[in-house]
Parts: sequence; structure tokens; C-alpha cells
Amino acid sequence: MITHQSGRVRSARARGLRACVAVMVVAVLAACAARPTNEVLRPVAATVEGARVTQVYVATTRAPRAAGSAVFGAAPSLGTSHAAFRVSVPPGHRPGRIEWPDGPADPATSFATLEGRVLPEDAFRRAVSADPRRPAGVVVFVHGFNHSFPEALYRLVQLSVDSRTEGVPVLFSWPSAGSPFAYLADKDAVAFSRDALARTLQALVEDADGAPVQVIAHSMGGLLTMETLRQLRLDGRDDVLDQLSVTMAAPDIDPDLFRAQIAVIGPMARTMTLLVSRDDRALDLSSRLSSHRPRVGALDVADPRLARTARAANIAIVDISALPASNRVNHDRYVELSAIYGELHAETLPYGPRAARLGEAGVYVLDAILGN
Repeated sequence: MITHQSGRVRSARARGLRACVAVMVVAVLAACAARPTNEVLRPVAATVEGARVTQVYVATTRAPRAAGSAVFGAAPSLGTSHAAFRVSVPPGHRPGRIEWPDGPADPATSFATLEGRVLPEDAFRRAVSADPRRPAGVVVFVHGFNHSFPEALYRLVQLSVDSRTEGVPVLFSWPSAGSPFAYLADKDAVAFSRDALARTLQALVEDADGAPVQVIAHSMGGLLTMETLRQLRLDGRDDVLDQLSVTMAAPDIDPDLFRAQIAVIGPMARTMTLLVSRDDRALDLSSRLSSHRPRVGALDVADPRLARTARAANIAIVDISALPASNRVNHDRYVELSAIYGELHAETLPYGPRAARLGEAGVYVLDAILGN
């Protein structure tokens, strides 16, 4: 009898392990194909006609690869480093994509770094404040799990160019190991970076002179963002929280933990937005690694209880499953959203009047907004 029960337990565990491995294989195949190294950030001398040059700023808890370098690796740093980059986007850029160089960067066909320089913190704050885009606000991107520094940096450049937002783009990069097998290590890196993100947001809000500060967090970056918002509330920094507009794409957060965080944070002055998809395979893997606990980024918007909860917490939950993903993992649909962001928020274009509702608390399906 004991042997029979043990066999059934082993069989159930084996089935669970096989399912987990199957999901992980999909994630690994999607994540590891021809991944860029820090060599892509080697500056080139000039850009080409028709290319778009974007200046972005960086605050990071990654340690620099060498003393005085503006290139950062996966090792954590107790201090927050700052930098500025000018990046050229090629004339033939496709919205929603990063044109990675195949060999040395060629501004005619790929993203290319024109300049990367380290900034002391006070110079970083002065540069962001003096940027001509600052009156339109600041956009802070907090990347997710399994991101290297160049991947996070170029993703922000892509989002900034495609969405045509006018604010100052700032990357907050935490020390992700940049490996699909380092899930638990990345969770530790998130906890390590919470205070640094809180200090960065405080500084940006203080220097914004009332201009909005938007935070866009992806995947595990949503966990970091929520923990930071909670810390700011516990520290009595309501003045900072009231100036933040937060969007979380595919947040990799346990729903019970999220409810506990919201209980402390309370309804934000500006509506928080969650972008969710039920067929997100990366979040399915995260769920399996977390004893089959669901993830907030995979919420079922058909649940009638969700709308009441969302309105009470001043949260807009938007199902973006209708958008294409770059691979079978379905974890980066928010990137495609950036490509139509301008149209969604332009009153003279077809989506404008309907998309205006996305700024209100409640539950929405993007497919209905697009009229499909």
C-alpha cells in the first residue's frame, strides 16, 4: 500500500515536472536565440540620414563592467549608478521591433549607440531637469525578468520611439542575471533594488515641477514597482505617490501578495493600469515554479468580481490578448501596444473616443476598443 501511494505521488510529480520543463523549453528557445552582448553598446562615430536619435537616461543597481564604464553587467551594486546614452534608430525601423546589429552596429540597418557616458547623481538630475522634453513629464521603464542591460536599454529606446511620447525616457535597470534559469536569483535582485528605485522616483518627482512621472513596469519589474510603492507609502511619501502614473505589463505577482500590497498602498491618485493576457506562457511557467499559484498578469477579465475590485482600488485592468507577440511565449504584447499608443490617444483618430475609457478604473478588453 505504501509503495503504491509513493508511486502515484512520484507519477504526479513527474507529470508536473514534464509540464514545467515543456513550458521552460519554449521560454528558453524564445529567450536565448542570438541574444545580444554588451558589444552592441560600443559607440559608433555617426548616424545616417533618416535615422532617429533618442537620448535616454539610466539609473541602475547593476555594477559597471569596468571603472568609469557606462556599460553595466549582472552583478549588483550597493550604490545607484547613473548614465546617459544617445541611440540611433535606423530609417527602416519596424514598430514593435528592435533591429539588433549582426556584427558591428550599422546605423543604416540597426540600433546603434552614438554615446554612452557615466553621470554623477547630481549631474543626472540636472540633465533630466534640463532636457527639453521634461515639461511633458518623465517616463521610467522598469524591465522584467531575464533582461541584460543592453536589452533593457534598447527596449526603452524602442518604446519611446514607437509610442511617440514626449516625456524624458529614464531606464531603471536592476541586476537581472539575464538567464531564463535564474528566476529565483532575479527575485532576490528585485528585493535588493527596491530602496534604490524608491530614491530614484523621489528625485524625479521632486525635480519634475509638477510634470507627470509615468512608470512602465514589465513582468518581474511589476513586483519591484509594487514593493517600491508600498515602501513609499510606509515612509509617508504621499507627495511622491500622488505624482506617479503606473502601468504594469504582464506583472509577475501572486494575487494574494498584490492584494496585500494594495491594502497598504491604497487607491493611487492616478489610475493604475494592468495589462494582462491569460495565454502568457512565461507567467504560466512562473505559476508552476510557485506551486501553481496564479499570476496577476494572467487574470481572467471575465470574472465579474474583478471589475468591482478594480474600481474600488482605482485600477484599470486591460486584456491585451488580441495583440500579437514576438514569439510563442506571449509575454511581450505590451511592446505592440506601444506601436499604436499614439493612435489610441489621439481624439481625431478612430480609437480616440473609445480608448479614452482606458484611463478610468474598471476592466476592459482591448479587442473591443479596437473594434475587432
